[in-house]
Amino acid sequence: MHFGATLRLLRVDAGVSLRALAQKIGVSSAYLSRVENGHDQAPTPDRLMAIARALDLPPTLLIDLAQRVSPFVARYLEDVPSASYLFLEIARRKLNAAQLARVQAFLDAEFPLRGAAAGRITPRLHELLAPERVLLKLSCSYLGDAIDIAAVRLASAAPGLSAAAIAAEIRERERESPTGVGHGVAVPHAMNASVQPVAALVTLARPLPVATPDDIPLQMLLVIVGGGQAPLELLARAARLATPDTVADLCQASTPEAALGRVRHAESELG
Repeated sequence: MHFGATLRLLRVDAGVSLRALAQKIGVSSAYLSRVENGHDQAPTPDRLMAIARALDLPPTLLIDLAQRVSPFVARYLEDVPSASYLFLEIARRKLNAAQLARVQAFLDAEFPLRGAAAGRITPRLHELLAPERVLLKLSCSYLGDAIDIAAVRLASAAPGLSAAAIAAEIRERERESPTGVGHGVAVPHAMNASVQPVAALVTLARPLPVATPDDIPLQMLLVIVGGGQAPLELLARAARLATPDTVADLCQASTPEAALGRVRHAESELG
């Protein structure tokens, strides 16, 4: 996943200008533009948390996306040294992804997050997919073709929305700012808080030579309609799947059910 492209995607959908976000976190617009275009590294954990607050995202989400967890954790361990024993016990027991999910569920129940993101439940991507909305090895010459086909499948699961309206809104969003997030993945979407989110997964028979943040041809689309309570979190969750291993696994899937299983597994690994 290309962090800068993902940040730009989230900022644009939040309706925040580059200048306004830069002012809120105390950096120059030029610097933030360089980050979004991949010329500079992701900001420090403190600034990432400030960006998350400005975009009304969970405080550590951007730290996770930027793979800056270690400095954040190190600072926490300095403040609460006894927490290191808990990390040690988790390591000694070699907890797997499913077991860590149980620990996470306990934390959420006993020590819920506070602030803007508290109380929001963002669905996982695999919960928004269904076999009939998984299109494997689709042959198309243009990105618009893939969007049109996905829109037909999405319309059947989005009452009150037509395929034409979905496709038109997604195309308009793509013209505003392309939704490629790296490693051959794009997240075309039509976010509407009044519509419960649904998603389609599209893998391509041949990569499309469209502009991408890392110059890797487009191989997979995660197409989302609706947004519910936290549309930006939903987009961020989709972007997290843009890793070389996950993309390779999904592009090699031979059935929709196999692809869904791989999405579920990838999300459980990511936490």
